[in-house]
Amino acid sequence: MLRKLYDWTLSLAQSPYALWFLAIVAFVESSFFPIPPDVIMIPMIIAAPRRAFLIAGVATVSSVLGGMFGYYIGAFLFENVGQPIFDFYGKSDAVAAFSEQFNTYGPWAVLVAGITPFPFKVITIMSGVTGLSLPIFIMSAIIARALRFFIVAALLWKFGAPIRDFIERRLGLMFIIFCVLLFGGFALVGLL
Repeated sequence: MLRKLYDWTLSLAQSPYALWFLAIVAFVESSFFPIPPDVIMIPMIIAAPRRAFLIAGVATVSSVLGGMFGYYIGAFLFENVGQPIFDFYGKSDAVAAFSEQFNTYGPWAVLVAGITPFPFKVITIMSGVTGLSLPIFIMSAIIARALRFFIVAALLWKFGAPIRDFIERRLGLMFIIFCVLLFGGFALVGLL
């Protein structure tokens, strides 16, 4: 079923309404949908590299708005909507574990989840559940999603189709390594 959903999402990139579909997928991916907007964004940019940064901008704005919807789900609809989403992603235990310390590290969690393959929707909903400051949540989401989508757009704009395999298979890992090094650096500076 997930493969069919992935293939359907990929087929949207060839539609004349692809930019609208990208906006919708980026919005819903930030709150409940399992397929990332990159699936539509990458073929769109390869087909029209001159529009790379417009496409990244649409993905960023839509994703942040979708993240705000995820925040709303966490704050007001958790029992009926948020909990089933957490169950689907196998993150049900995360609520209790994250709740106590989430607001201390919440902005970092939003930043890391927004640029890595970690399901962003889990963090957007969790931000609402724990009452993370909405302005802090929004700023963290803007930074994270802009980094992710504009880096992908810049790589595709500069290198074209040959970089696609790297982006699809290894960019998430590169983002994770970057975050580990960033936090490791902060921890090291804190210890000195």
